[in-house]
Amino acid sequence: MDQILSAIVLGIIEGLTEFLPVSSTGHLILAGHLMRFTGEKAASFEVIIQLGAILAVVVMYRDRFLGLLRANPYQRFSGLRGIVLLGLTCAPAALVGILTHKAIKTYLFGPTTVALALAVGAVAILVVEAMRRRVRFETLDDISPALALGVGVFQCLSLWPGFSRSAATIMGGMLLGAKRSLAAEYSFIAAVPIMCLATAYDFYKSYHLFETGDLLVLAVGFVVSFFAAWAAVKGFILLLGRTTLRPFACYRLALAVAVFFFWPA
Repeated sequence: MDQILSAIVLGIIEGLTEFLPVSSTGHLILAGHLMRFTGEKAASFEVIIQLGAILAVVVMYRDRFLGLLRANPYQRFSGLRGIVLLGLTCAPAALVGILTHKAIKTYLFGPTTVALALAVGAVAILVVEAMRRRVRFETLDDISPALALGVGVFQCLSLWPGFSRSAATIMGGMLLGAKRSLAAEYSFIAAVPIMCLATAYDFYKSYHLFETGDLLVLAVGFVVSFFAAWAAVKGFILLLGRTTLRPFACYRLALAVAVFFFWPA
């Protein structure tokens, strides 16, 4: 029962934070330490339940994903072109992630490193929001290969737990000329292939840690993260129509300060 409750709590945290610029991995690491749910197996569990959040985006943007299977003459982000664009976005982080996977798991999965990443990412968000930018891309169909690759390079920052993949890709898109709402929407869609790759790679490396009795716990975390992510994405889209990313930066700074000064030794 304790494991099921942990899965529910972590599933909620994963779903609510995965697509917001606050770092789901960072929150899961912090929550795992507070709940004494740590270690190699716990870290892999946290990665695997991301699939629930991924599925929520796939369902929400199902028309766009189905469009990748067959080119639509009225949509430039479709068919082979859409797949190539996503490939350009995923390639940098996938390559760097494979090369640094072990080091990241060993040295960066701790409260202090997460708090530092939260703070650095918060400052970056405030800087980007303060800059004057010329919007050159407004819809998914406007995305160019250069923009897709540039967002992919920024996505490498998310390999530092606590920085946030969403924050990295949204800020990258905005800096490269994407409208804020487009940067967020493309961040959601581009998350699917890179997160699927990361989850598959992590499971390949750690499947031997799990037993049959763990399947229920994984299933609970998966389902809970799906519904939490659905609600979070819907709310985030509505919020971006009314405000900037600054509130998320303030939250990140507050959380980083709390971890630095009040985290239990």
